[in-house]
Amino acid sequence: MITSTNPRILVLGASGLIGRFITDDLRQRGCATVGVARAFSPSQRVSPFDIELPIMALDAPALASLIRAHEIDVVVNCLGVLQDGPGSDTTAVHREFVARVLAAITACGRRVRFIHISIPGTADEDHTAFATTKRDAERLIASSGVAHAVLRPGFVIAPSAYGGSAMVRALAALPVDLPAKDAATPFQPVAVADIAATIAWLAMRPIDDETTRAVSWDLMQPEAMTLGDVVDAFRRSFGTMDWPRVAVPAPLINLGAFAGDLCSRLGWMPPMRTTAIAELRRGVRGDPDPWIAATGITPTTLDDAVGTHGATIQDKWFARLFLIKPLIIASLVVFWVASGSIALLVSFPATTAILTTRGWPDWFAAPFAAITSMMDISVGVLIAFRRTAAFGLTAGILVSLGYMLGCAILTPDLWLEPLGALVKTGPAIVLMLVALLMMDNR
Repeated sequence: MITSTNPRILVLGASGLIGRFITDDLRQRGCATVGVARAFSPSQRVSPFDIELPIMALDAPALASLIRAHEIDVVVNCLGVLQDGPGSDTTAVHREFVARVLAAITACGRRVRFIHISIPGTADEDHTAFATTKRDAERLIASSGVAHAVLRPGFVIAPSAYGGSAMVRALAALPVDLPAKDAATPFQPVAVADIAATIAWLAMRPIDDETTRAVSWDLMQPEAMTLGDVVDAFRRSFGTMDWPRVAVPAPLINLGAFAGDLCSRLGWMPPMRTTAIAELRRGVRGDPDPWIAATGITPTTLDDAVGTHGATIQDKWFARLFLIKPLIIASLVVFWVASGSIALLVSFPATTAILTTRGWPDWFAAPFAAITSMMDISVGVLIAFRRTAAFGLTAGILVSLGYMLGCAILTPDLWLEPLGALVKTGPAIVLMLVALLMMDNR
């Protein structure tokens, strides 16, 4: 039975924006909290109670064993994916996994409360796989007979930023504006600290308390707000409120979402994808009164959630560079693939002539030119895929340094070439270094 002093809590998806915050918050409140995720970044590995497991591969018996092994009283599910793609299956994550967790709780031999993070809205507003599978999970939970709480946070504002929250910061930090229709979308926010406080409050309730045995709450500020209001709050923090801005045409946003979908096929997780834009335009709204009345929690205001003090320089740099990062990656991919392809397919005779006129034999010059051209193309392809991007960037830096050193030894006159091709390699190396240092997502 859940005690009122020190419940044992299992957080599934403890590496994400919400999961990481509530795991740390619950521990600070004295709750024995086990965080589970497929992988934690090096900076997140701060506790021996953070466990890396192939969480989506665990069946119901394995999950039940995990619950029993750690004597868990409360399971909090923070897992979610935005859109179907390589390594992301909305049905598997939102519906099938929840079904296994419910089966595990039923079979584990313990009295366990299940707290599930869902999304605001109603079924008649659900038009994406993300939303419909989230709603399917809610129906499974409601019919399970398990003591549960379904929490539907609004737009989450947290000290860290990821996905949509990072995108809002980027909009606030740059001289751009949303189309008027999108800016007017209802958008009720919630501070992540309020979500953590709600989970802590629920965890302290006796599982026999009928008033909290089966609840579904919208967690958000009660004041009506728009997406434009939320962006403006960050603009005030960044000091960009009075900047002149250029409105982004809606077709350009749609094009960016389509490009984001293509990038997701390469393993990247851009925040701007078709599902993200569809959900943004649907809006974020709900009725937080039942939540406020039951818990007595006073929702943090938007200005307090964003921060009453000005943004730090770290905040500003991140927001300004967030949308520049994909541009850097894309430009490096094009740079390497195009330069290698041109040298191999378009100007191969000229490439080999540069070497033969400097005394290199034909039998060596042609293979050398072909190999280096294909190497350039390979570097670009490696950078294009998220899984190999860091290796590709490192290889690109080493290859560029090799070109510079090799030319200095073998063909030093190329340094004086009128267009300064070798001189421009230095800035390219710096750009690859910048991209390499920006690879972390969490």
